[in-house]
Amino acid sequence: MPFQSPSLLIGVSARIYYPSGPVLDLGGVWTKTLHYLEQSVAQWLMRGGALPVMIPAVDAQSVVQREELHLGHYAESLDGLVLQGGNDVAPASYGQQPLSPEWAGDPVRDAYEMALIQAFVQAGKPVFGICRGLQLLNVKFGGTLWQDIQTQQPHALQHVKTDLYERNVHAIEIVPGTHLAALYPAQQDRQVNSIHHQAIRDLAPGFVVEARSVEDGIVEAIRKQGPEFVAGVQWHPEFRHKNESLTFDDGPILQDFLSVARGLKRNSMR
Repeated sequence: MPFQSPSLLIGVSARIYYPSGPVLDLGGVWTKTLHYLEQSVAQWLMRGGALPVMIPAVDAQSVVQREELHLGHYAESLDGLVLQGGNDVAPASYGQQPLSPEWAGDPVRDAYEMALIQAFVQAGKPVFGICRGLQLLNVKFGGTLWQDIQTQQPHALQHVKTDLYERNVHAIEIVPGTHLAALYPAQQDRQVNSIHHQAIRDLAPGFVVEARSVEDGIVEAIRKQGPEFVAGVQWHPEFRHKNESLTFDDGPILQDFLSVARGLKRNSMR
């Protein structure tokens, strides 16, 4: 889709790569920690006619400190926020201890993204979460997660299969009467990809479930009640290939998010 007028700048939270081995201590700004934007997410937004902008993160070792990174400036300058997938949400972020060391998650990214969410919501800008992004929205507003579906919900579907990755799919049921149902009025049962081992346990206050996995009831889409646009999906819409017939068309979800951002921008330009 060609870029539309007014053009939209959509902020995307950074994924964080930490070096797995020792890093030479050369002093100065030497680091192997990477902040990156997945190509698929960038191109998903570009297909919708928006321009993606990655928002950097900081931690205690950064040259720029947290108090120097004014996330409110990003929220004022950009037209919306997308939260990428990636590392587990840290159980510590919702008041729990990890049941296994490998589920300790990334508390640095959690804190950074929750501050981003707060800044964009306060600025009245729409926020959309993908996979981990949905989970973090739930945690930010007071919900909890299953740390590992297979361990804590052994009768559930296998929601991640490393050999299939985005080709692992299952059916979801869109909850009637929800905003998501209005975007897809013709059919309520659809196929989505599934690449996650954590999931929503306790829904955050003020949110509604918009879709669930048909076979096991795992939450697949949520939305915050009220005037703000704060919503997320558990699957990866950016992984859907062009003319894909295996999973349903996520285009209406993207255009719904971008139309809110565009409407707010037009109003601010008057």
